[in-house]
Amino acid sequence: MELLRNAVRPYAWGSRTTIPELLGRPVPAPHPEAELWMGAHPGDPSHVIGPDGTERSLLELVEADPVGQLGKSCAGRWGGRLPFLLKILAAEEPLSMQAHPSAAQAAEGYKREESARIPRDASNRNYPDPTAKPELVCALTEFHALAGFRDPERTISLLKAIETPGLAKYAVLLEAQPDPAGLRALFTTWITLPQAALDELLPEVLDSCVKHVRERGEFSVECRTILELGESHPRDAGVLAALLLNRLTLSAGEAIYLPAGNLHLYLHGTAVEILANSDNILRCGLTPKHVDVPELLRVVDFACGEMPVQSGERGSADGPSAGKSASDRRLSVYRTDAPEFELSRIEWEAGDDGEIAVHDVGPQILLCTAGGLLVTADDGEQVELRRGQSVWLPAADPAVRVRPLSGERTQVFRATAGTC
Repeated sequence: MELLRNAVRPYAWGSRTTIPELLGRPVPAPHPEAELWMGAHPGDPSHVIGPDGTERSLLELVEADPVGQLGKSCAGRWGGRLPFLLKILAAEEPLSMQAHPSAAQAAEGYKREESARIPRDASNRNYPDPTAKPELVCALTEFHALAGFRDPERTISLLKAIETPGLAKYAVLLEAQPDPAGLRALFTTWITLPQAALDELLPEVLDSCVKHVRERGEFSVECRTILELGESHPRDAGVLAALLLNRLTLSAGEAIYLPAGNLHLYLHGTAVEILANSDNILRCGLTPKHVDVPELLRVVDFACGEMPVQSGERGSADGPSAGKSASDRRLSVYRTDAPEFELSRIEWEAGDDGEIAVHDVGPQILLCTAGGLLVTADDGEQVELRRGQSVWLPAADPAVRVRPLSGERTQVFRATAGTC
């Protein structure tokens, strides 16, 4: 049971205040800070801090003792690799629009690119590793995103509400086939438009969105998002693709799960994200990075409808529970079908100092996002966890109990492997 020192990723879309403030550093930071990584990712692993202050890479620890760190079952299933990565996301500006492959797609794509001898760090590499990359994002603040294809009937209404001479034929196209196949046809048409046609259509669409917002139309939120994306990426087909996706606003504690093939785009806000430990990304647009349209179309899932938003299932710290104890009320588990990870959230209201047992189920990371807590192992070892700090709990360690350090509101997220 050791504290972690975690890597900060300085992407241009990040915030200069959110992560520095969380970590207790001077605000604003000199440059945008977008992500705080917790885990054993080869590109930027966390470092465990020993009792004497010395540090060692978590990646090195796992590689040296996979069974002790991960447990026999987890180490066997995931080839001695920690299967999840935990992050804080601090999005000041929109990210790229993207989707991730399934396990089978990733394995096939990786094999194909290895056979073609494309360097794994090449800018045109789609599959730097052979693993899937499902992810779940849970809002810490109001969090805005586009995710999953909207019901075609609603999209037809949107296209008609902002109809322009150039846009009308596309509304008719979707109206003739309001289903996933119709969405695929329209999406494919838009992202493969010649640049000259795109340069003619996009200004029409943006002007119509301005008018719709001024008139306080039904789709004002969606139109504001299109205008924001159009301002940042004025000649990008991804702006049109954004018209097809669900526009979501998550409140703190709400989460969305993004399985393989889900096309999505994070817009703004702060969140905890847990994902499979993979770098496989197929980008659609709104980025200067590599976009491989044929490969993207192989991966994207055109299933449509409202995007499920979950607040977490009440349960015990070692699985679902029908009980109504105080521990159950404090704990929320975000259920998914991802075998690589599970995320849960424990909250204590001000004045509540009750202790919760966190059972020994394999490798775990605890991240404190509000207040502070005391982590006590069954062998008596203790660690204090302050806001912004995290702790690594290897599988070989005893089970632990957690409770707030003071009477203030306290929140901790717990990342574990899914099914090992």
